[in-house]
Amino acid sequence: MYSKLIPLAILQSLFLCGGQVLLKIALSAAGPFSWTWNFFRAQLTNWWFLGCGIAFGVATVLWMFILKHYPFGIAYPLSCLSYLFGMFAAMLIFKESVSWEQWIGVFLIITGCVLITK
Repeated sequence: MYSKLIPLAILQSLFLCGGQVLLKIALSAAGPFSWTWNFFRAQLTNWWFLGCGIAFGVATVLWMFILKHYPFGIAYPLSCLSYLFGMFAAMLIFKESVSWEQWIGVFLIITGCVLITK
């Protein structure tokens, strides 16, 4: 019944996670934060922010399509798939260690997603 929703939810979650990854990279490249015009003007040339905005924009358009065509009670929990992609990004891109407790938590979330789409 939800055979088209699942690939869309995965794609939307990938773009959402990608936007978060690009945001973290952009903020790392931004230097120390300050509430000055110079700080914010400097961010206009930070191309990581542009990539972040594009990824969030695509994720939002996909989310709009999903919400238009599928029940909210099914679609919204599937947005949690981005947690799984975030864990992999933490390990592969940011070289963070992920504990087994965190993996159990993500496993439980994914199990919930599987149960919701049954």
